[in-house]
Amino acid sequence: MSRLVAVCAVHQLLPDSGTVGITAIDKRPVEGSVKIGPYGVYADVQADRKHHGGLDKALYAYSEEDAAHWAAELGRDTPPGWFGENLRVEGIDVNAALIGEQWRIGDTVVVEVTMPRTPCQTFARRVGGDAERGWVKRFSDSRRLGPYLRVVTKGRVQAGDEIVVIHRPEGAPSILDIYRGP
Repeated sequence: MSRLVAVCAVHQLLPDSGTVGITAIDKRPVEGSVKIGPYGVYADVQADRKHHGGLDKALYAYSEEDAAHWAAELGRDTPPGWFGENLRVEGIDVNAALIGEQWRIGDTVVVEVTMPRTPCQTFARRVGGDAERGWVKRFSDSRRLGPYLRVVTKGRVQAGDEIVVIHRPEGAPSILDIYRGP
C-alpha cells in the first residue's frame, strides 16, 4: 500500500544568499489533519513563486525510499521536509509518475503530476558542507527528483492516509522522460 508518511509546511523563513534573500525550504511535519487547497498545504509559504509554488507546483512530493538512499549516501538523517517537500510518501515510485497522472490521497484530495523538480542552489545551500559542492548535479544525476503536483480536488490529508493512483494517461511521458537538468 502506498501512503502519506508526513505532510510538511514551512517551519520558518531563513536568510539565503540567493536573489530573493530568504528561503522557505525549511519544511517540517505538521500534526493532524491538514487542509490542502489550490496552492497546496494550508499555511505553507513559497518565498520564490517564480520557481516554486503556484497552481502547477502547489505541492512537492518526495519518497521515503529516495530519502533513505540519500541518508545512506550523505551519512545523515533526511527526515520529512528535509528536501523541501510538502508530502513525504512511501510505496509509490514518484520518479516513474507520468505527466497528468492523478493520485487520490486519503478520502478527498486528488492531485495531478505536472513536472519534475529541478534542483537549485538554494537546495544546495540547504544541504551544506562537503555535499554542497556539486550537489545540484549529483541530485540531478541520481534521477531521484520527485514530482510537483497540481491540486485537482481540495480537502484534508494526514500522515498515514492511503495514496491510490486513479489515472495514468496512456502514452504520457514520465517526469524523468521530460527532465532536462538544471
